[in-house]
Amino acid sequence: MKDWPLWEVFVRSRGGLSHRHVGSVHAPDAGIAVRHARDTYTRRMEGVSLWVVPSASITASDPSDDAAMFDPAEDKVYRHASFYNIPDHIKHI
Repeated sequence: MKDWPLWEVFVRSRGGLSHRHVGSVHAPDAGIAVRHARDTYTRRMEGVSLWVVPSASITASDPSDDAAMFDPAEDKVYRHASFYNIPDHIKHI
C-alpha cells in the first residue's frame, strides 16, 4: 500500500453544487480510488458524486509568486460587477 499513488478526492454533496476537495486516498488505480473515496468520505450519505484525481497530475501555482500571478487581474476593473451601473428598475441580477 505504501507504493500506491495518492489520489485527491472531490465530493459533490448535492446536485447543482460544485465538487469540493475533501481529502486524499491511496489506491493502485482510479476504480479502487473511487471505492476508497466512497468508503472514506461518503459513509453518511454526504455525496452524490465523486471525483478522484492523481495527485501527481495536479499543477498548482507557487504561493510565493502570487503577486505576479494575480495582481494583473486588478488592472481589469471592468470584470467586476461593481464597475457597471445597474438601473434601479432591474431587481434580480
